Amino acid sequence: MYHTWMRYFTPGPVHHRLGLVCLGVGLQHGALPTVGPRTLDHHVAVVISAGGGWYRTRDGRVLRVTAPALLWLIPGIPHHYGAAPGNGWDESFVDFTGSAVAAYTELGYIEPERPVVPLTDTTGPRGIIARIARAARCGNPLLEVETSAAVHELLVALRRARAGTGPDTDPVLQALARDAFLPLSVAQHAARHGMTPAALRTAVRQGAGCSPKDYLLGIRLGRAKELLAATELPVAAVARRVGYDDPAYFSRLFARRVGTAPVRFRERQGRTVPGGFSDHVPDPDHPPVIGPCSSA
Repeated sequence: MYHTWMRYFTPGPVHHRLGLVCLGVGLQHGALPTVGPRTLDHHVAVVISAGGGWYRTRDGRVLRVTAPALLWLIPGIPHHYGAAPGNGWDESFVDFTGSAVAAYTELGYIEPERPVVPLTDTTGPRGIIARIARAARCGNPLLEVETSAAVHELLVALRRARAGTGPDTDPVLQALARDAFLPLSVAQHAARHGMTPAALRTAVRQGAGCSPKDYLLGIRLGRAKELLAATELPVAAVARRVGYDDPAYFSRLFARRVGTAPVRFRERQGRTVPGGFSDHVPDPDHPPVIGPCSSA
């Protein structure tokens, strides 16, 4: 059983001069059909926010996919993948192309040789994809321009959400990720690694594109979401595990950054979504999520 919504559109020649154009968007949930083997003539970013499955590379290797993760579908390269049996996975995707793809690839934002990319969190990318879905309503005169701008944002958000699991990961980011749940200030983190706060800010900005505070916060909130969704720990215990001694402060911070209170976030993870096809745009504030009774 699965739930799916998608839209495709054809930007004109002028829109292609924007550098990136969106060709389609989709939100899917559940035990989805296997995709491929197939080859496309454009890029697709598939964001897996819950569940898991597999991806078969062009040389026949099978890679495990565990949320949160990104699948890069590259033009001209065959791909074959699918959600695991049972509950499957939650995915959102954007099809795109354009002259700016070459620059984003050279800068490392798109990785043709790395089809499965672990992420730290999918909140940012999913929010942008939801905005594209809202823009895809019928009769929107700004569709092509709105979605083009959003694809640029999406590539930045995916780069920022990339998990530090590669062999060439910046050692500073590795160290911060390892110590992220300790109740330390940015200055204390810098001192632990023999750096000044200014040097740490420069290193993290270069490696992750954000400040040390935002980098640490992203890791903490990502882990908090996992604990809220997968355990019955009280919110106060979740707060302590991710580095906050004050559960009230943690709840306010979580609500401000995620958009909903921790308790409400946990409630949403348990909802089931009816299977079948729908042409109704899902509410981005209440997206489909894997629930305990959603298997076929």
